[in-house]
Amino acid sequence: MNIIVITIIATVAGLIVGFVVSSFMNNKTMNAKSVEAEERAKLIIADAEKTANTLKKEKLIEQKEELAKQKLAFDSEVQNKKNQLQNAEKSIKQKEKKIEDKFLEIAKKEKLLVDKNEEISKVMKGQTTKLEKIAGLSRDEAKKHLIESIKYEAKTDVAKIIHAAKEEAKLKANQEALLIVLTAIQRSATDYCVENTVSVVNLENDEVKGRIIGREGRNIRTFEAATGVDLIIDDTPEAVVISGFDPFRREVARKSLLKLMQDGRIHPSRIEELVKKSQKELEEELLKEGENVLLELGIHNMHNELLRKIGRMRYRTSYGQNLLNHAMEVAHLAGIIAAELGLDQRIAKRAAILHDIGKCVDKDVEGPHAKLGADLAKKYKENNIICNAIAAHHEEVDAESPYAVIVQAADSISGSRPGARKESIESYVKRLEKLEEIGDSFEGVGKTFAIQAGREIRVIVEPEKVDDMQSSLIANNIAKRIETEMEYPGQIKVTVIREKRSVSIAK
Repeated sequence: MNIIVITIIATVAGLIVGFVVSSFMNNKTMNAKSVEAEERAKLIIADAEKTANTLKKEKLIEQKEELAKQKLAFDSEVQNKKNQLQNAEKSIKQKEKKIEDKFLEIAKKEKLLVDKNEEISKVMKGQTTKLEKIAGLSRDEAKKHLIESIKYEAKTDVAKIIHAAKEEAKLKANQEALLIVLTAIQRSATDYCVENTVSVVNLENDEVKGRIIGREGRNIRTFEAATGVDLIIDDTPEAVVISGFDPFRREVARKSLLKLMQDGRIHPSRIEELVKKSQKELEEELLKEGENVLLELGIHNMHNELLRKIGRMRYRTSYGQNLLNHAMEVAHLAGIIAAELGLDQRIAKRAAILHDIGKCVDKDVEGPHAKLGADLAKKYKENNIICNAIAAHHEEVDAESPYAVIVQAADSISGSRPGARKESIESYVKRLEKLEEIGDSFEGVGKTFAIQAGREIRVIVEPEKVDDMQSSLIANNIAKRIETEMEYPGQIKVTVIREKRSVSIAK
């Protein structure tokens, strides 16, 4: 055990001694290597510094060379810019010189132009003086003539526009309007019986004529004074003619005469009594007549005074046409047109039956019958649509609803039918002469003829003075003058004819 311990101790001691000796030897070697490494490091650092200095010098040289190249390029570019600027400056100076030369040239030309203008003004003045002497017109007169010429050209242009607008309106509206009007006319065909100024009363025998005349004519004088008509007793067998312009008076006279013949007592006092009685009965019948008319048309709730006026229409005429028959026909036509347009038929009929009510107003009230009728309807609480339709049916006021236009159309259809109306021969001839006079008053018109009983005039123009566009303008102007200067039933068609004829004779 001791030997093992001693051996171990000896081994450990030997290891320690060896380690110490080895460490000492290693330290010595390390020191030597450390000195050598330091010397090497110094050499390396010295070489690096030397290399760095060399590289630094090389870089500095390269930079200097690069800067020299850039400076050379910059100097070259600067020189080029200078050269360009110099060239541009030379070009600008040349252009300035050219501009100055142009200005000088323009100034010379302006001077020449001023001189020419003065010369032209003198020549024009002389020419104007010569033209005034030759033409016999002063400067102001020539200017006026030129203005008139321009106005004429403007009117021609307006005529073209009117013509184009009419054609466009015809294309869009003519077919539909014709269809509605034709439908209304076909559905209300009416027999016409033109009113005269006489009524005939049939007698049982010719012996009654002597009794009607009375002793020394006292009966007939009393009868005529009471009724306001002329009683014509001639050789016509078993008939007496009552003549008077007022249908109401004629009807009173007719009723009175029939009652006298039935009564048999024909003397002045009885005549006056029966005339008053007949007049009172007829006044009472007016209200019933108005009620029957409204019942037939399907209209209700109208003031009694308006109903009496409607009944009085039975004894009024317009251009020989019975006013009540005309009003009823207009009402039927207006109802049909309103139905075609999807409007209220009752309103259209109500306005139509009242449209000529102003013709039944007392004679001492002045004014156009359309306005009088509208005032009367307004007085008895008719609504504004009805009143406006009455007032506007002759276009004296503007139409404010479609019903006013419908009444206008229906009134024109009724009044313009062939045979519906007539006039006295004197007023008829005067109207035709006035139509031809209006047509002949326009420049360029050769002849004017009134045809179709005054419902159309044909105007023949001179083709050398009037062209096609001016023909349209003349037609419009003639129509406007007829509308403003004349009164007539229905409508009047104006036809302008321009015909160019060239004639040559072969010999």
